[in-house]
Amino acid sequence: MQVPFPCIINTLGLSVYGIVIGIFPPIILAIALNYVRIKWFGKTVQMVTYMPYFISTVLIVGILTQMLSLTGPVNHLIQSLGGEAIHFMGDPKLFKTLYVFSDVWQKTGYNAVIYISALAAVDQELHEAATVDGANIWQRIRYIDIPSILPTAVILLIMSCGHILTIGYEKVLLLQNDLNMATSDIISTYVYRIGLTSMQYSYSTAIGIFQSLVSLVLLLVVNKISDKVSETSLF
Repeated sequence: MQVPFPCIINTLGLSVYGIVIGIFPPIILAIALNYVRIKWFGKTVQMVTYMPYFISTVLIVGILTQMLSLTGPVNHLIQSLGGEAIHFMGDPKLFKTLYVFSDVWQKTGYNAVIYISALAAVDQELHEAATVDGANIWQRIRYIDIPSILPTAVILLIMSCGHILTIGYEKVLLLQNDLNMATSDIISTYVYRIGLTSMQYSYSTAIGIFQSLVSLVLLLVVNKISDKVSETSLF
């Protein structure tokens, strides 16, 4: 027996999609909060965007299911505008988008804290000197803030690449149904079915070891490439 090829493709597709979409929102949020001069407003926005990270996966999926069901508020809005109801939870083409964007919503605030910390370490004299030289806010962001947080972004990207094949199964399993199985079945859910449902423990363990080895190789390769290209690496 071997891992079905569609499971590998779905896993890679979901991981790459998540990395590409998820890398920019925390950076944008961190930079925006860094320039907020009203402290209470900045702290409020940070708290509101940070809170979803602590919401349980079951509750997140429950909210999605209620909001995007055929009789939910989103479809009511679509129908009120003259459109037809969309079966969000059952359309295989929409599964990856629902998963990734709900993940971005849940983790953007938490990930932004890392970039906010990096921005806090930037010498304020650089901003003062740039302002004296006539640099506007966009130029300061481009030439001071982005280069300052770029090493942090590269490190997080390297770590994300090391988890390409090891997506957690909980959220995928909760969103999964017979209608979207074609695109939602990933290696983790396959291992769950094989290991716990079919009780093929040795086979599921072998797949887990395979995932870990591939993740290690990817981590080393991406880390080496990053070291050569940007001179930033984990080790």
